[in-house]
Amino acid sequence: MQDEYRTVARVGVHEVEVNRSRFVCALAPVATEQEAQDFIAGVRKEHADASHHCYAYVIGADAAIQKASDDGEPGGTAGVPMLQMLLRRDMRYVVAVVTRYYGGVKLGAGGLIRAYGGAVGAALDTLGTLTRRRFRLATVTVDHQRAGKVENDLRSTGRTVRDVRYGEAVTIEIGLPDADVEAFRAWLADATAGTAGLELGGEAYGDA
Repeated sequence: MQDEYRTVARVGVHEVEVNRSRFVCALAPVATEQEAQDFIAGVRKEHADASHHCYAYVIGADAAIQKASDDGEPGGTAGVPMLQMLLRRDMRYVVAVVTRYYGGVKLGAGGLIRAYGGAVGAALDTLGTLTRRRFRLATVTVDHQRAGKVENDLRSTGRTVRDVRYGEAVTIEIGLPDADVEAFRAWLADATAGTAGLELGGEAYGDA
């Protein structure tokens, strides 16, 4: 698995104009290919009167799924440069749809490539990106007496506390980089006089 990846910070739209043609780029973070397809369908519906809806998406931290469509523009002039821009920026789990309203001036192949790729780049600059890092899910089990201090210490040292549950004991779910596991185990034993339990779970990605 990749240690980290970048994605778009939020859903949003950014528009550029090239020789009277409007290029409206809609970007969204997506978890699955189905989500990407649903987003594309939504944009098509919203801009039903536009000339073209070209798209590109990259799914997977390792970019395992990559798709691009020129939607009627000359082959290789729209979807591919959009996809290349996403990959050049190391973007993952993201979909880009560029809706074109034709302005009456032909741009030529080179002009289209620059316009579609540029629209995605400008939208990424405007909406911003964020980095998500791989971490190990871990569960700390601690008695009620020590739970408050442990939770406070976790938060004050910047640990990601994902959930706290109160039962016979208190369980605190956290995210830990793999490299920190042994140091954290030692810290926990020291902080709770060896009374706390630590159980490691699977892996996930979180905001860096």
